[in-house]
Amino acid sequence: MEGGQVTTPFGRRPVTLALVKRQIATSRIKEGKSADKWKVFRDASEAREVLGLQDRSLAVLDALLSFYPENELRQEAQLIVFPSNIQLSNRAHGIAGATLRRHLALLVEAGLIIRKDSANGKRYARKDDEGSIEHAFGFDVSPLLMRAEELACLAQQVSADRIAYRRAKENLTICRRDIRKLITAAVEEGAAGDWNAVEERYLALVRRIPRTPILDDLKHLGLEMEILRQDILKLLNFDDFSSKMISNDAQIERHIQNSNTYPPNELEPSSEKELGAKPSENRQAEHVPVKAFPIGLVLRACPEISNYGPEGQITTWRELMTAAVVVRSMLGVSPSAYQEACEVMGPENAAVTIACILERGGHINSAGGYLRDLTNRAKRGEFSLGPVLMALLRAAGHAVKATG
Repeated sequence: MEGGQVTTPFGRRPVTLALVKRQIATSRIKEGKSADKWKVFRDASEAREVLGLQDRSLAVLDALLSFYPENELRQEAQLIVFPSNIQLSNRAHGIAGATLRRHLALLVEAGLIIRKDSANGKRYARKDDEGSIEHAFGFDVSPLLMRAEELACLAQQVSADRIAYRRAKENLTICRRDIRKLITAAVEEGAAGDWNAVEERYLALVRRIPRTPILDDLKHLGLEMEILRQDILKLLNFDDFSSKMISNDAQIERHIQNSNTYPPNELEPSSEKELGAKPSENRQAEHVPVKAFPIGLVLRACPEISNYGPEGQITTWRELMTAAVVVRSMLGVSPSAYQEACEVMGPENAAVTIACILERGGHINSAGGYLRDLTNRAKRGEFSLGPVLMALLRAAGHAVKATG
């Protein structure tokens, strides 16, 4: 590898002391050191946010490494690649010239590559009499070899932080669910205690959850939620409470089993004209709710509710309705409001409505009031789940086919 040489960028690009130090450091790579270039690339990709890189930056780095002929970066090898912008653009999936230059600058700033510019800024290699490359001008990828261990540690830390974030979020969600369900059960079954004060304490914690929380937010709020859950359990006479909960769960299960379920053929919503029925017949039919959409479509539009199904997944309408009962309690929707929704919309559509409210939870201040409003609109024939589900599908990036 060419070592000990410091070059300044061509044209109006400035030189910085950090760039000079980086070039000097690459000339001191431990003798005989080597690393798999694609392993180093994967580590850099994992740590891209820490390095300040974007997806396009990684596409450009991937293209640069593809011009290095060997899989191993070696200290004694010539580690400068010299593709033209056109060649780089082609291998970076047709990235535009201005965008290419911007992301090359980001890679230089992140310390993953170094510019080795010729006198006129062109990229090329000069060979000796034997055909071996004597000097090359282009992009030096030796910083990847020099920082291989550092990038591996960064990638491991990012992965560990991601796992910790997911676990903290799961713990907070489970704790919220437990608290909401315990408070609702305690109020409905007349357990002794100032449950209004407990409810206010819970809602105060929920209001403190940021729209995009960081790991520390989740940890601190999770700890406070856990303390609240323990305080609730202390308020309850748990021997009596547990027996009541068993009885209550049995009642919920009987309610689901006895609710009117309908044949598995899933119907598309139809207007009065499409049905070809008389007005009186249609008014009577309004009181016969149907499952208007396939359950698979519902779960694609509202994936959050699956977390409340058996073993964290939902495959049937019965499981969806059971999960909706839990979510109803967690969202603070009163049993009477949900019962009315079931009577007006049907139990399946009421469960789907709860799933939609959960999915849009950050935009709804009062889930109970919102459900009552939708129920009243459904009574007047002014509410349809179709547009709501389609909007959620589009928001989640799913392709939605036009019907009609």
